[in-house]
Amino acid sequence: MAQIVKVIEILAQSEKSWEDAAKKAVKKASKSVDNIKSINIQNMNAKVEKGKIVKYRINAKISFVIGKSKGK
Repeated sequence: MAQIVKVIEILAQSEKSWEDAAKKAVKKASKSVDNIKSINIQNMNAKVEKGKIVKYRINAKISFVIGKSKGK
């Protein structure tokens, strides 16, 4: 049997790190999506104020299984 996988794009940010932003993205997505299998970070950037990073931001794709197709 093959799995049917859907991918959604998520934007997230954190004041701590890009890793924390990724964790927040998965946590937020899991409130409305079941069976999350992976996160792929597409882009990372940061907001800087007065020479200091104040927000770590990511653009990520989250993959999740939505069903199974019947094999022949």
